[in-house]
Amino acid sequence: MVSRKSVITFGMVAIPIAMFTATQDNDIHFNQLHKEDNSRIRYKKTCSHCGQEITTGDIVKGFEYDKDKYVVVTDDEIEKIKTEKEKSIQILHFAQLNQISPVYYDKTYQAAPEAGGEKAFELLRAALMDEQKIAIGKTVMGTKDTLMAIIPREDGILISTMFYADDIRGLQKQYTRPEVSQQELNMAKTLISSMDTPFDPAQYQDEYQIKLRALIETKISGQEVVAAQSEGPAKVIDLMEALKASVEKAQNEKALA
Repeated sequence: MVSRKSVITFGMVAIPIAMFTATQDNDIHFNQLHKEDNSRIRYKKTCSHCGQEITTGDIVKGFEYDKDKYVVVTDDEIEKIKTEKEKSIQILHFAQLNQISPVYYDKTYQAAPEAGGEKAFELLRAALMDEQKIAIGKTVMGTKDTLMAIIPREDGILISTMFYADDIRGLQKQYTRPEVSQQELNMAKTLISSMDTPFDPAQYQDEYQIKLRALIETKISGQEVVAAQSEGPAKVIDLMEALKASVEKAQNEKALA
């Protein structure tokens, strides 16, 4: 599903693109029910003045400029004040990929070139990929300037919306860094090395959602829900011994793979 169409601009180059949402929600969602009879709970939108139930078509945007005083602004009026420049994704500069903390990324889209933009699109992707850089751009989405990261991949381009610096909270809890011995550090590096494999997203699945679906099937079939066996809390043991045991376990698992 196309989320929106836009144009990537840098210098005198303009690349028409389509942006597709890159993720989907596969989670199980529950409805709220009345405890007494399992009937669905419904929420209604009502007018605070007359009490009338309101449909989506009856709702407009309003800004409260004074107590209980509103100015109504339509979607058409919001679009009218946008310039062509603001409707496009303007590349502001380029940066190293590893310079951007993941905390700044918000929602990710897949980008695809529109007709006539294929060559420029591929040129941008290939150049960014070779230089291991991303482009930082900006466009208007909804009613705000939105920062964007244009990220090259082997098979295309991803575009992630970004948070501004003042959207990000500082580290909520600091900690006192204890001293780490060189022996402990070397052992930790050995453990990391022994568990180092290429990232393959197909290897991972939401195991708890699978258990949740099994729970629902159990309930539907009228069977009793059996409690999962507890593994108990992990034992606190000597750090070096734990690292050594972890390395041995990882190496054995790698040998069997």
